[in-house]
Amino acid sequence: MAVLEDWQRSKLDPSDDALFYDYPRFVTHVDAGFIGQLTDLYRRYLQPQTRILDLMSSWVSHLPPEMDFAHVEGHGMNAQELAANPRLDHFFVQNLNQNPLLPFPDCTFDAALNAVSVQYLQQPEQVFAEVHRILKPQGLFIVSFSNRMFFQKAIQAWRDGSEAERVELVKRYFESVPGFEIVEVIQRPAPLGWLALLAGGDPFYAVVGRRTEA
Repeated sequence: MAVLEDWQRSKLDPSDDALFYDYPRFVTHVDAGFIGQLTDLYRRYLQPQTRILDLMSSWVSHLPPEMDFAHVEGHGMNAQELAANPRLDHFFVQNLNQNPLLPFPDCTFDAALNAVSVQYLQQPEQVFAEVHRILKPQGLFIVSFSNRMFFQKAIQAWRDGSEAERVELVKRYFESVPGFEIVEVIQRPAPLGWLALLAGGDPFYAVVGRRTEA
């Protein structure tokens, strides 16, 4: 089921994404507070000795350091960044906006992750359907994001939306795939006014979905 109109999938920079991501960026795109919350979320939902797919990953996956997994498969757009990620057992480079089909059999992974990258998907319905396909029954898909982005590469629906509307958009991505259920939605906006001076920190948003059908 289509969630977006064609015009909502457009980017300010329509050039090949491979060119944009060709140069490695060994930086974290969110602050330490966000990363800590994300690692805690993974700690709550992920199980040791399971198979994990880290979609649109980079040189760090923010997985709990004390937790060992049977296999962590990485995906991204820059091979140098992925090769530097110590948590990945294997990785592959693929532009999901050109080819949203994932190169795995059905029911391959126990969980899939997407951290601060969902805003760049031009065919999110197809990608979420593919994630559902490669997840085992009861497998989890954890999608997290903040308010940061490469503005020129985010789709128009994301650029135009408020933070609350972006949460609703990700929920609709899940709801577009039969057999996905949303099990948790986390909305922690950045504090306003004088509280921002004391607390600081990036806003933290996440939507956790589960494959329900066998």
